[in-house]
Amino acid sequence: MLTYKESGVDIDEGNRAVDLIKGKIKGTYDGNVVGDLGNFSGLYSLKDFVGMKEPVLLASTDGVGTKLKIAQMMDKHDTVGIDLVAMCVNDLICQGAKPLFFLDYIALGKLVPEHIEKVVGGIADGCKMSGCALIGGETAEMPGMYGDDDYDLAGFSVGIADKEKIVSGNDVKSGDVLVGISSSGVHSNGFSFIRKIFLETYDYKMEQYVEELGMTVGEALLTPTKIYVKLALDVLAKHDIKAIAHITGGGLIENITRVIPKGLGLDINKKSWEKPPIFKMIEGFNAVDERELHKSFNMGIGLVLIVDKENANDVVNFINNRENDNAAYVDKKYSELLEDKAYIIGEVVDSHEGVELC
Repeated sequence: MLTYKESGVDIDEGNRAVDLIKGKIKGTYDGNVVGDLGNFSGLYSLKDFVGMKEPVLLASTDGVGTKLKIAQMMDKHDTVGIDLVAMCVNDLICQGAKPLFFLDYIALGKLVPEHIEKVVGGIADGCKMSGCALIGGETAEMPGMYGDDDYDLAGFSVGIADKEKIVSGNDVKSGDVLVGISSSGVHSNGFSFIRKIFLETYDYKMEQYVEELGMTVGEALLTPTKIYVKLALDVLAKHDIKAIAHITGGGLIENITRVIPKGLGLDINKKSWEKPPIFKMIEGFNAVDERELHKSFNMGIGLVLIVDKENANDVVNFINNRENDNAAYVDKKYSELLEDKAYIIGEVVDSHEGVELC
């Protein structure tokens, strides 16, 4: 008799994967998670938010893109889950939302439980960094659709904000200041271009150690995306923030203009912040136009806050002197991801639209 396993789908291995990740998932639970693993849907109570005047749910979905190709080449799968969470929750905080819960979708050609354990372990780490619960997920083994070593990830997150406190960018005006927050590296965008530069144009190997990076090329590229949730919520609780932009695909040039009114533009001082070594290395190749770099990558700035000029220095000082209480909940190997550095990187202008690099 024919079996499902003979077609390439091993349900027993799927069940073993679930057993391996149960503890990691439950480690993200807070007092609002209802029920246990195994339900057909995830349940989350909103009892803690009844005091809001007009609570609004905000939702975001994203993936990790072709950064997964680097993980597959390196056979290193424990950090891309952090990237997945970051890409979703960092979008939520741009409107001032507190992430509540997260769900993941993993599609692959051949299910290896130990790989799933590492990926979901990273997702759980990301959820802890952002203070949200991992309440559900789906792993789909699809032989014939993906190669045995291939997989793709998608994440979904829901957050909450009081309507009157949603960060909209509507009151941004000329003279307002851009406060940039440091990135950890390339984050999770531009990896098709990254592979073109490093692998095809300059023939680097992922396992090749580079002195200026202090690690291999693959390790540098797999540095997890920073999660800015706790930082953003702390800043919003103390300061008036007019707009927030998550610097993803499109870089500084495309993303900040999304959160300012029409008729305004930006002057960005491209020398006002310290760039991570990976970007200094790319700049050193002299193979990519400066504007193309800032349109393709975050170039060392992962989040931008727009504030009134009079408040800019206070916001920068608050961020740079802030104690991060997240460290107690996160693996020590990710401690650098919790270190944020703020810079004044430019201003809003009414003399032109778009972005000028100065």
